[in-house]
Amino acid sequence: MSKEEKTNKKQATDNFVEIFRAFGQAIGEVFDDPELKKKAKEFADSATNSAKTLAKRFKDEEVKSKFRDVGKAAEEFGKSVAEHFKKEKIT
Repeated sequence: MSKEEKTNKKQATDNFVEIFRAFGQAIGEVFDDPELKKKAKEFADSATNSAKTLAKRFKDEEVKSKFRDVGKAAEEFGKSVAEHFKKEKIT
């Protein structure tokens, strides 16, 4: 595996972990619940460990395809949330 491929794999893993960390943190802040924040941190820590295992499979074409689907779903979710708050701000 080339140095560039290893760097790309590491970036993908880091991005995967960051998604779960940011999501958990945001949910904890939205509900301003200390217990929820604690659980969100535990979830992010667990996701970190899972991401390391998953990174080993990023070279598999089937896994790449599934993650493209995950990316599309995350993008749609982000657009939906942004649109919701945009409409809310107008009214």
